[in-house]
Amino acid sequence: MSTTAPSRDIADLIARCALRDRAAFRLLYERTSAKLFGVTLRILKDRSEAEEAIQEVYVKIWQRADRYVAGNTSPISWLVAVARNHALDKLRARRPAADDIDVALEIPDSGPSPERAAADSEERGRIEHCLGTLDPDRAEAVRGAYLDGYSYEELASRFAVPLNTMRTWLRRSLIKLKECLTT
Repeated sequence: MSTTAPSRDIADLIARCALRDRAAFRLLYERTSAKLFGVTLRILKDRSEAEEAIQEVYVKIWQRADRYVAGNTSPISWLVAVARNHALDKLRARRPAADDIDVALEIPDSGPSPERAAADSEERGRIEHCLGTLDPDRAEAVRGAYLDGYSYEELASRFAVPLNTMRTWLRRSLIKLKECLTT
């Protein structure tokens, strides 16, 4: 399933979740979890903490689905707001760093292996190269939508273009990126 389902489909899934429809919740998760995970990861900057946070976010969505009012805001904006607010709460709740440096020496390095880091760097380079082939405003919009978690509405406002124009920009940009990355 695509992670960019139309807003009305997402709104319908949220409404069905409010009625405790588990199948709708499963579909909502499948269609939106990648974006919401990106939002939490961007804020928390720790993959395991973001993975835990995204589970908590979906519990909140399940419990609060009846609070979403269609028409007031886009459904994906509402979901992103739930994820963003939860991640910010987690960030604020973090304990201050340990003062004793000796304690830090005993903590194993959970970073990627050198091989993984090299592969990630190469992949990041390919993506940056392909983003460089886009018009600068299109590349910035793609980064805003898929790395920073901005909604289409927020990006349309930021770039002073109609919402449908922003959707077209992003769709066409993703097609160009896919073509660039597969060659």
